[in-house]
Amino acid sequence: MSQTAPIRSHRKPRRSASKMAFRAGVAGGVFSTIAVAGAAAPANAEPVTETTLEMPTLGSLDADLASAVSASAEASQQEALDQSLAAQENAALKKAAADAKKAKAEADRKAEAERAEKARAEAQERASRTATRTSLSAKSSSSDSVGSSSSSSSQVATGSAAAIVAFAKAQIGDAYISGGTGPNSWDCSGLVQAAYAQAGIDLPRVSSSQSSMGTSVSLSNLQPGDILYWGSRSGSYHVAIYVGGGKYVGAQNPSTGVVERSLDWDMPSGAVRIL
Repeated sequence: MSQTAPIRSHRKPRRSASKMAFRAGVAGGVFSTIAVAGAAAPANAEPVTETTLEMPTLGSLDADLASAVSASAEASQQEALDQSLAAQENAALKKAAADAKKAKAEADRKAEAERAEKARAEAQERASRTATRTSLSAKSSSSDSVGSSSSSSSQVATGSAAAIVAFAKAQIGDAYISGGTGPNSWDCSGLVQAAYAQAGIDLPRVSSSQSSMGTSVSLSNLQPGDILYWGSRSGSYHVAIYVGGGKYVGAQNPSTGVVERSLDWDMPSGAVRIL
């Protein structure tokens, strides 16, 4: 480089006085405008405040979503539980109805079987009485039966037997009522029990127990005061009192009441002697 060459100055060029004056005027005008606007504003005007909208955070959204999912799951579980309980109740009701129907059918079947068995037993008893009646009728045609019949006709009750027979005959014409024990209505065992009470003998209340007492005797060897029974000895369903002369007194049924009948009117199954 030539020693005589001019050296470039590094200082910034000075701004002209006119430009600086212009800029100062503009700035002054702006500040003046701001000052005038501030003076013109009301003294009690509230300062303008900024409103900031807060946006939900990501953590809050996750918590709300989890709570909603949990509530939905609990509702679904409760609904499922309710449906399960309702199904169980319906099943229990159906089972109870089926069991009741089955029990009723079984009870009806047993009742029908018992009725059939009772009818069969009564038919057998009637057949047995018919056979006995036929046998006695055949015997009555013989001379031995005639002699026995004459002896029976002449039977006279004495002692305790007389009291029993007299009481039984005194009730002829009274009504028959199931469970009746007097004084004006009787059932078969109630009459027998009351008659024996006249002789100071305490008998059981029911016919099956009365016919189980004493000693079994043959129908061809009866004495006044003997107890006649129908059915088996330990399971009789009817009883009466033999009063002599081939007759008995008993509370038969609601339509006849207390009556006196001959043995062949309804042949008894057997007899017992307690005196």
